[in-house]
Amino acid sequence: MNRHDSIFYHIDVNSAFLSWAAVARLQKDPSSVDIRTIPAVIGGDESKRHGIVLAKSVSAKAFGIQTGESLANARKKCPKLQVFPPDFATYVTMSNQFMEYLKEVAPLVEQYSIDEAFCDMSGTSLLYGDCVEYAHRLKDSIREKFGFTVNIGISSNRLLAKMASDFKKPDMVHTLFPDEIADKMWRLPVGELFFVGSATRQKLSALGIHTIGDIAKSDKELLISHFKKHGEVIWNYANGNDVELPTHHSTANKSFGNSMTIQFDVTDSETAKTILLSLCETVGARIRAEHAYIGVVSVNIVDNEFHSMSKQCTLPSRTDVTEIIYSTACSLFDSLWNNAPIRLLGVSGSHATTDDFYQMSLFDEEKNAKLSKLNKAIDSIRGKYGEDSIKRARFIDSEHKHMSGGLNKEKRTQS
Repeated sequence: MNRHDSIFYHIDVNSAFLSWAAVARLQKDPSSVDIRTIPAVIGGDESKRHGIVLAKSVSAKAFGIQTGESLANARKKCPKLQVFPPDFATYVTMSNQFMEYLKEVAPLVEQYSIDEAFCDMSGTSLLYGDCVEYAHRLKDSIREKFGFTVNIGISSNRLLAKMASDFKKPDMVHTLFPDEIADKMWRLPVGELFFVGSATRQKLSALGIHTIGDIAKSDKELLISHFKKHGEVIWNYANGNDVELPTHHSTANKSFGNSMTIQFDVTDSETAKTILLSLCETVGARIRAEHAYIGVVSVNIVDNEFHSMSKQCTLPSRTDVTEIIYSTACSLFDSLWNNAPIRLLGVSGSHATTDDFYQMSLFDEEKNAKLSKLNKAIDSIRGKYGEDSIKRARFIDSEHKHMSGGLNKEKRTQS
């Protein structure tokens, strides 16, 4: 019997990039090695020092290889490590298939990133029975249908469901209901709590706070005095309160969005707009992958005190062109930003339609058509030779990845 009126699943693909690459390889050549069974990672160009591990196999993890570390360090830990380049086109295809399947079984699906989603399963007990038993059936059906595994976390709110899905992996179902918080969550180190990164962890340690339970039992005002708004948020999270958890709500009006939590305070417009460009690259690619055109562009800013600001603009004509999305996003940013240090930037496109019908401005038709063809050609090259095979000059020798947001879990961690 379901124990709460509200039931949420958080469904997370296990080592998504590597899993999806493995499935794609096996589909093309069933006799090929399943890279999930060998020491393997998905990573950037090894000829460049800043190439990092984006996803790792279980056996690679056994060597101590971590997501986000440099490929050079990973090679030192495992000299026989197999490195495979990222393939964004494959990730988009696999993600879309995965999300569409979830929409067939869940009343409401909120895509959180390219490889994870929240499913509101409230009121489905008469249809599916016990929520935990059904989660096991759903997990197994995803593995059988698509060839990759997921973890499913279950709770009465999104935050706890997300925390539960991060428990033991892979191919597991975990619950974390409010009455289980003390036993299952409070004993974990503070770094396991959502939105607690290395900098916050170090500051908490200096205060003698080492576990999530320590945060929960701390004086909230003390945390606020040291961390301001962030202190209140992590206190609520440690106590299982689902507040300010960012989600990308899926509506009947299809939207395409990505955001990135930044590991440092962004205090200048140039850096902010470079990150916006990387987000727009990803959003544009997702729009074109679904042969869609968007009519509204939105920008979201969260500062280092957790104040959120957002603004949107209706385009004169629908578009799938990255350059138009980016220029609109920059205009919105300029009108929105109050110079407060930035910790999160987001860009989304909404009011989408398919290419069966859209209205294009006569004044911009020729330019937009050329840019659209150019963008699609770039997508094709990236799909064939890897995401990093072609990038804008702005990102050459840049510390910022040229396509960001909703891709690497490390990028969603608050420092």
